[in-house]
Amino acid sequence: MSVEPDLFTAAAEERQEKDPAGSPLAVRMRPRTLDEVVGQRHLLKPGSPLRRLVGESGGPAGASSVILWGPPGIGKTTLAYVVSKATDKRFVELSAITAGVKEVRAVIDGARRAVGGYGKETVLFLDEIHRFSKAQQDSLLPAVENRWVTLIAATTENPYFSVISPLLSRSLLLTLEPLTDEDLRGLLARALRDERGLGGAVTLAEDAEAHLLRVAGGDARRALTALEAAAGAALDKGEPEITLGTVEETVDRAAVTYDRDGDQHYDVASALIKSIRGSDVDAALHYLARMIEAGEDPRFIARRLMISASEDIGLADPTALPLAVAAAQAVAMIGFPEAALTLGHATVALALAPKSNAVTNAIFAARADVQKGLAGPVPPHLRDGHYKGAAKLGHAQGYVYPHDVPGAIAAQQYAPDAIHGKRYYEPTRYGAEARYADVVEKVRERLRGEGG
Repeated sequence: MSVEPDLFTAAAEERQEKDPAGSPLAVRMRPRTLDEVVGQRHLLKPGSPLRRLVGESGGPAGASSVILWGPPGIGKTTLAYVVSKATDKRFVELSAITAGVKEVRAVIDGARRAVGGYGKETVLFLDEIHRFSKAQQDSLLPAVENRWVTLIAATTENPYFSVISPLLSRSLLLTLEPLTDEDLRGLLARALRDERGLGGAVTLAEDAEAHLLRVAGGDARRALTALEAAAGAALDKGEPEITLGTVEETVDRAAVTYDRDGDQHYDVASALIKSIRGSDVDAALHYLARMIEAGEDPRFIARRLMISASEDIGLADPTALPLAVAAAQAVAMIGFPEAALTLGHATVALALAPKSNAVTNAIFAARADVQKGLAGPVPPHLRDGHYKGAAKLGHAQGYVYPHDVPGAIAAQQYAPDAIHGKRYYEPTRYGAEARYADVVEKVRERLRGEGG
């Protein structure tokens, strides 16, 4: 039997008001006003569209529909709830994952009856609107145009691609920013002391707080849920303080000893690269996991993998560097938690790739010679001969165009006299570089005029 969405929501709110202690901490700590909202300072400034929407700044409460765009767990549902409370409207929540046109129409019909019956308007919060098809989104347009409901839709995807233009043009688009550690730290502190929360029953150790922030990953709901579990465990043991050990027990996740600004940062990163260099894929994945679990910046990890591809794999697998670059681009676009998969793919591929540092040694050796002064003038026949007077100086005279000779390799001197005959690149016979090992000797013979 289906339950009419607005009646279900009203009943849930009534239960919360009657038994607040029985509600989850995340529900009890739900902000009642915009001033209690965590983060989103750019949306909460005096005179901002969001404050005008709830009737602040001296004007009447607005009735615009709103689209909230941002990552999960940063307060989209909370903002919708605050708007409904501030404007004294009924709050109805639907998810596009489970609801369809039938449920949406039921809410709209209920909203129209409510306005006619007892004059109370409705805020419809539709989560994951990007999951609605074009036809399903079209069904919302009459209610938005006629203002039968104040639609507040949330999406984690770019609304310019995931929301139909007619609905987007009729809505106020607000972009929400990820919550910072400082935002979540303030939220935890409020939950610890507020009577709606834990009311000062326990305190939180500094290292336990740091671990909770890592576990939360920028998600306010997750932070409060973990805090509530840890507080319950501490009180059951008769302990006045939530310790790191208690947090580890309750969230089933050990705290990783890792200082992003200290020795562990560099030691673990070094171990990751050396494990990849040593082709130990399991060790490499272990160190990658430690960095991820410690909250390391995924872009830093991706940069290290690109360096590894150039330094330790090189031409033994010419696809390694493009793969690492693609991984870095993907990480920059998607971030955690999904970026962990991308970094895992790249780490496995690089660890199992054939290894060669021949190019690394070659460029280091060439640079060392330049630094020692082994440079010398460019041979005259290689100098630029396009400007007026170059021929009088003998520039470009006697140069042999390689494409004019068989095999496109012309026997002539390219290096300055100071390093003529030097061999910097000594390819290995590992992986794809074996081909270069065969080619380079033949090329060097042709350049010296040897062979056919």
